[in-house]
Amino acid sequence: MVDRKNLRTPIVSVMGHVDHGKTTLLDKIRGSSVAAGEAGAITQHIGATEVPIDVIVEKCGNPSLRERFVVPGLLFIDTPGHHAFTSLRSRGGALADLAIVVVDINEGFKPQTIESLQILKRFKTPFVVVSNKIDRIHGWNPVPNSPFLISYNKQAEHVKGYLDNRFYEIIGELFNIGFNADRYDRIKDFQRTIGVIPISGHTGEGIPDVLMVLLGLAQKFLEVSLQYDATGPGVGTVLEVKEERGLGTTVDLILYDGMIQKGDTIVLGSLGEPIQTKVRAILKPRPLSEIKSEERFQQINKVIAAAGIKISAPNLDGALAGTPLRVVTAETIDKIVKEIKQEVDAVHIDTDTMGITIKADTIGSLEALVNELKKENIAIRKADVGDITHRDIVEVSAIEDPQYSILVGFNVKVLPDAKEKAQLSNIKLFVNDVIYRLIEDYKEWIDEQKELSEKNISETIVKPAVFQIMRDCIFRQSKPAVVGVKIRSGIVRTNIEITNSDGVVVGKVKGLQLRGENIGTARTGMEVAMAIEGPTVGRQIKEEDILYVNVPERHAKILEHEICASLSADEVEALDAFLDIKRKENPFWAK
Repeated sequence: MVDRKNLRTPIVSVMGHVDHGKTTLLDKIRGSSVAAGEAGAITQHIGATEVPIDVIVEKCGNPSLRERFVVPGLLFIDTPGHHAFTSLRSRGGALADLAIVVVDINEGFKPQTIESLQILKRFKTPFVVVSNKIDRIHGWNPVPNSPFLISYNKQAEHVKGYLDNRFYEIIGELFNIGFNADRYDRIKDFQRTIGVIPISGHTGEGIPDVLMVLLGLAQKFLEVSLQYDATGPGVGTVLEVKEERGLGTTVDLILYDGMIQKGDTIVLGSLGEPIQTKVRAILKPRPLSEIKSEERFQQINKVIAAAGIKISAPNLDGALAGTPLRVVTAETIDKIVKEIKQEVDAVHIDTDTMGITIKADTIGSLEALVNELKKENIAIRKADVGDITHRDIVEVSAIEDPQYSILVGFNVKVLPDAKEKAQLSNIKLFVNDVIYRLIEDYKEWIDEQKELSEKNISETIVKPAVFQIMRDCIFRQSKPAVVGVKIRSGIVRTNIEITNSDGVVVGKVKGLQLRGENIGTARTGMEVAMAIEGPTVGRQIKEEDILYVNVPERHAKILEHEICASLSADEVEALDAFLDIKRKENPFWAK
C-alpha cells in the first residue's frame, strides 16, 4: 500500500479553445469545493483550484470511494496550456501531471484544441477529453449535477442520436491526430484509450464522472511520481511575473514538491545568471467567501506541495515565467544555481544574423515557437521572453529588409507605447495565443508580399517568347518589315528586341495587330501581324524563321532563379529555348 501521507496532490491543467467552457467547468468544480467549506486556493488570479478528496467523494455520491483512492485531492491549474506544458521541469517533463481538454460538443475541434493535443502528445501526459455544453443540444432535458449516464438515459431518442453523432465526430478527430478514444464508461484500459466524457459545465451533468476518471488516472499512473518529502526544500515552476501594488514585483508559481517558508532563500531562472533572493512573504488566495474583502490574499508562513501561491521577494524583476524555482540552503545553493542555469541554457534557441524577431510569454513557449518556425525554415534574428515593448518596435523598425521588419508575439501583450510606435512605423506585427495560427498568418502575409513583388517584377521584366514567321504572310519587306507570325510559346510585347536562332539581334518589335486592331501583347497560339524595325525580309529574316524575344541577362537571372514558379509552362519552355541558345557559347550566361 502506498503511504498516503507522502503523496502530493496531482496537478491537472485545463486546456482547450477559447469559449469552449474551461472556466465554466472550473467554476462548477470550485463551487463544490466552497460548498464543502474548504479553504482551498480558489481564485482566478493564480488560476489554481484545490479540490480535496473528501469534496470529490461527496460530489461523486459514493463515500466508499474514500478508501479506494490514496491521492489527497486534485489541484486544477487554469492557465494557458503552454504555461503548463512547455515549462522546463527536467527538460521534457511538464508541470501538469494530468490534463483535461475541453471541447464544445456542438462546435468540435478548433485550432487551440488541436494545439493542446499536440502538446500533450509531445509530453506524453495522461489526459481526458471533456465534450462540454451537452445542455445546448436542442431538446436536452437537464438533470443537474448527475453523472452523465443517468442524464443520458432520461433523454429522448432523437436527442441521444444527435449527441452520439456529435460525440463520434470528436472520436474521429482524435483518431486523425493519432489517439484511440472512446466514451469513458466503455474503456477498460485508460493507458491505451483516451476517455471522452460528455458534460455540461453549466448544469453540472457529467462533472462527477470527470472527477472520478481523473482520480482513477492519478491513482493508476502517478503513485510513484506523486511521492514527495513533506519537509524537503520546495520545488516549483514560475507561472507569471507581475507587479502588485504595495508588493513590487512578485511571482505566481505552482509548488509541486516539498515545502516553502517565509525567510527561505530561493533561486529562480532568468535570462542571465539565476536570481538568488529571500522570501519576504508567501501569499495564498483567501477562501472564496472572503475574496470580496480588500485583501485578496492571506499571508501564510509556510506551504506544502502542491499549491498555487504568490511570492514577494526582492530583486525579482528579471525572473522568467516557465523556469524553475527552488528553495536552497547554504550547502546546496551553488549546486542548485548551476543546475538552474544549465536548465535554462539548455533551451536551444539558435538565431540568425538576419531574420524576424519573436517574443513569447514563457521560456518554454519561446522554445516551442522557435521549434515550429525552424520547421518552416523561417529565419529568427532575435528571440526573447516578455511583452512587446517600445524598444522592440524601435529595434525592428530599424531593419531595412521588409521581409524581416516583422515582430511575432505568442501569448504576449503589446504595451500601449509600443502599439502607438508600431502604428507609426513600417513594421508588421503578428500576435496570437495559438502557435499554428501565428505561423499561418505570417506565411500567408509573406505569400501575399511575394505575389505583389512578383507582380511588380513581371510588369517591368522582359518575358521570353518563341514565334515563327508564317509562309505567304509578308506584307512589307522593310522600314519596318511587316510579317504574319504565330506565337509558339511565351508572350511578345511591343518595343522589345528579337534574335534569331544563333542569338543575333535582328530587330525590334514596333507594333502588333490582330484582325486590323492594334494590340499590346500576343500570347501562345495567337497569329498576328508584327511590325519589325531593323531587318529586311529575305536578308536578316525570311519566311518560316523561328525568332526569339531577346531577354537581357539580368532579367533572365531573375526569371530563372527568383520567379520561375510564377511563370506559365509555355513561358518556361520559351525561357529554356532561349537559354539553350545563349549558353551554347557561354555556359555561365545568366547564372
